[in-house]
Parts: sequence; structure tokens; C-alpha cells
Amino acid sequence: MPGLCRDCLTTLTDERRCPACGSPRVQMHPELFDLSIAHMDCDAFYASVEKRDNPELADKPVIIGGGRRGVVSTACYVARIRGVRSAMPMFKALQLCPDAVVIKPRMSVYAEVSREIRKMMDELTPVVEPLSLDEAFMDLSGTQRLHGAPPAVMLARLVKRMKDELGVTGSIGLSHNKFLAKVASDLDKPRGFSVIGKVETAEFLHDKPVRLIWGIGPAAQASLDRAGIRSFSDLLRWDQEALTARFGSMGYRLWHLARGQDKRRVSAHEPMKSISNETTFFEDTASLDILDGHLWRMAEKVADRAKAKGLAGRVVTLKLKRSNHKIITRRVSLHDPTQIADRLYRTARGLFDQVGDQGPYRLLGVGLSDLCPESQADISGDLLDPAATQRSQAERATDEIRRRFGSDAIVKGRALR
Repeated sequence: MPGLCRDCLTTLTDERRCPACGSPRVQMHPELFDLSIAHMDCDAFYASVEKRDNPELADKPVIIGGGRRGVVSTACYVARIRGVRSAMPMFKALQLCPDAVVIKPRMSVYAEVSREIRKMMDELTPVVEPLSLDEAFMDLSGTQRLHGAPPAVMLARLVKRMKDELGVTGSIGLSHNKFLAKVASDLDKPRGFSVIGKVETAEFLHDKPVRLIWGIGPAAQASLDRAGIRSFSDLLRWDQEALTARFGSMGYRLWHLARGQDKRRVSAHEPMKSISNETTFFEDTASLDILDGHLWRMAEKVADRAKAKGLAGRVVTLKLKRSNHKIITRRVSLHDPTQIADRLYRTARGLFDQVGDQGPYRLLGVGLSDLCPESQADISGDLLDPAATQRSQAERATDEIRRRFGSDAIVKGRALR
């Protein structure tokens, strides 16, 4: 059986320990050198960057997020062992892990590390499809002659370079399509390397829960539960017409995924259509103070991501989900594009005020779309708000201070709510 040492990149056959360096981190699989569709997912990316930049945090539980009324953006694996999860309210996370070190996100720093990782991926293949700052699909078909090594070896080399040169780790999923590659990358985190081959696909999926499918959230899962569909084996009992009649386009997709089929190509040229941030509350809330604080933090995160990517957007979207799961969406087109958090927040707050008192709410989100280069952003100002230009200039100055002295150098009062 073909194998690979993930530490020294030696290729081998049947050995359970590398004969060259003695490492037990050996990946064995019958199709290891025949597969070329990969998904790379960084391990607790934001927290890893913070631990890299502050070695004193190495063995401590680290949570990236807002104030006590904020939510968890991500948590290191030490904190995850204690039960801390992304989108968890900060007060709940601190109950589970009271000794955690809480750090506000530094999006510009994370974006810079992400750009360095992207450069490494681009050296392997021109077909890279980023999903976010910390994960991407890659199609390495036809690259073996170029690199003199199969895709599996080059992927192991990628995560080794990430660790050695950037101080962050990642997990690799390798398979024959995008769906299975993404599933594989979650099987053995952190620092994982998992393979799902063509031959084993049906057997692997048979008893797995359908929530394994990317995009199956609580609402979709509840709908599937009502139909008696909890596992892939349940899906296989439905024919394509029945699934499509019951669930529409999702049913058509589910029929194919139940058989491990995914014809989507890895697309290197798919333009980013929107930037958004949303959170599901641990407890439904109608508190205007709490909701307003979340609105600001989301606007700030969306603005930070837009600035990191050199983008601006013309359309601002507010998303709310009531306690009965009814989704309310409001959007407005601005006179000119923006990437300023203050303008995003004030626009989203105006949309929220239009909705009125229909809470309590279980989810809140802010989005920016109709994207364009940042050179087109905030040119004309706001004639109805003469102070908008002054606030925009203050925000730019604040960004520069944070870039030089850290994210906590200046904190807005409403961010603490």
C-alpha cells in the first residue's frame, strides 16, 4: 500500500513508521497517489496566529471574540476541549473556560497571513478556490509532471511550509471531488491528513449523519428529520424525483451527494460576491442594547474584511431570524460603495429600526454586496450627514493606530456592549 511520511515527505510502502526519520506520522491509502482534489483548512486559524505572535499563550486556552456580551469568533483546541465553540456567547464560553485569554480579532493580521498561504497554494496549482481567509479548495490534476511528485506529497509539503515559515497549521482532505475533500479535511483535526478514495466512498458515507453535508444547518436538519432522513443510508431509500418534489433543488443535490457524486469544479476565477457576518444567539433576545452591540461588532468585522481584501460594497443587507425561525431580510443600495464600519453600522441600524419590534431574535447578520475595488469607496460623502466624512477620517486613523500598536489600542464604547 502506498504511503507518505508527513514529516520528511518520504514516500514508502506498507511501513507504519517512516524508515527515513522514524516519524509515526505516516499516511497510508490505496489511492493516496491517484487523487487530486483537495481541501485545506487551517486549524483554529485566528487563535493560531495569536499564539504564534505571543509564545506565552502556547499552552493557554485562547478565545478570539468580543466583550462579555459578544460571541466567540474562534477558539484554540485547548479551549475547545472545555466545550467552547464558535458563535457561542462569550459569557457562556467564560463559564466553561474561566481561565481563557480573550483577544479581539486582528483581521488585517489574519488577512496578511492568509495572503502568504495563498501564495504557497498558487505555487502548487493555478486552480485554487478560496472559501474564506483560512480554507480553500485546490485541484492538482496534471501537476505531477511539473512538480515531480504526486499531489499528496505536494499537499504534505504545503502544510509543512505553513508550519515552518508562517507558524500556523492546517489539515488536508484529499479525495475525488469537492464534497468529499471538504468532509475529509474535518476528520482528523488538527494537523490532519485524511483521504477518501473512490472505491470506499459508498461504504464510508453509508452510516454517516446527513449533517456532515456542508450547508445543512439546524433548519434544514429539522426538515430532513421530519422526513425520517438522518443518515446517508436514509437518503439512499429515496428516489431522485421524490427528493426533488419534497425539497426542491436541495433534494436534487442530496440525491447525488448520498452517492458521493459532486460534479462541481474547483473554480479559481469565482469572484467574491459578498462579505457578511452573522451570529446565532445562545438565547433568543429582544434587548435593543444587546442587539445594537452585535450590529456594531458585525459591521466592524465586515468592514475589516473588506479593507483586508481591498474591496467596498454598495448594498448593505440586514438579516434577522425570529424565535419561530422566520427569516427577515432588509437591504438598501447606497449612493456610493463603502468599506467604513461606521457607515455600515448606521445603515444596518436604520434597516433594523424599519423592522420594528418583532423580536425576540435568535440570529442577526450584516452583509455587504455589489462589491467593487476600494478605490471607488466613500467618494462623495453623505450630504445628509455632514459629520460622516469626519467619522470616516477618524476610522481610517484608528485603523492605522491599531495596525501599528495592536487591535486593543483603541476600542469604541459600543463595542463593549
